[in-house]
Amino acid sequence: MERQAARQNADAADGLKSLVKVMRLLDCFSTIDRALSLAEICQRTGLPKSTTHRLLAAMREEGLLDQDRDRDRYRLGLKLFELGNIVLSNMDLHREARPFVDVLARLSGQSVHLAVFDGRQAVVVHRADPSPEMNSPLTLIESAPVHCTGVGKAILAFQPEAVLARLSAAGLHRHTEATLADPAMLAEDLARIRARGYSVDEGEHQPGLRCIGAPIRDQSGRVFAAVSVSGPAWRLPVTEIEPLSKIVIHNANAISLCLGYRA
Repeated sequence: MERQAARQNADAADGLKSLVKVMRLLDCFSTIDRALSLAEICQRTGLPKSTTHRLLAAMREEGLLDQDRDRDRYRLGLKLFELGNIVLSNMDLHREARPFVDVLARLSGQSVHLAVFDGRQAVVVHRADPSPEMNSPLTLIESAPVHCTGVGKAILAFQPEAVLARLSAAGLHRHTEATLADPAMLAEDLARIRARGYSVDEGEHQPGLRCIGAPIRDQSGRVFAAVSVSGPAWRLPVTEIEPLSKIVIHNANAISLCLGYRA
């Protein structure tokens, strides 16, 4: 019995290790790196080639990955798309917020992002543009660093101090010259955000991009998401920040009310 229990514990530990490795493989892909070779994946994960190849083959069989056999490159599979749609359909935030996000895009004339906090970064779950021609690469993001984006800072400003400490300890990556990579300077900016109720990203993540974000609260009052308006600085001048922030805050508060929050 003891041997059997020990074997079961060992199998469980091995299964957990494999799951962690699978997540490391999936994290290699992005909208920029849509297709990767075996060598590129090994380089990014640091896993042995034999282990990586075995895991990639298993993930391909399950539909998590697709493989371009002619070029021997891998890309994310449709199974992930199916699972993602299930997640979105079950998210109260996505369902309740989508009408407000679309209206905000039309009112502001800018791109709008809705994102949730996963503990490390702000994951964009919905995006709206006022018109097809506004869909520029400058404002296309899939996950937003919380320390240097409007949607991210609107969330981070209302998190416990331990969250900022953990992110700072991991390193605040500098994306542009304007990025607040110093923890003390970032803390000061977050204090200003809490005081006025909205965040501003002045080219801190992408050069030439200006972004205004506001926090979204759940039923308990916890800030777990945010909505932001963003666009090229020439199309979103400094003089528009104050009036536009009121519109962003209004819609963020309306979403919070729909989720059951009461001040």
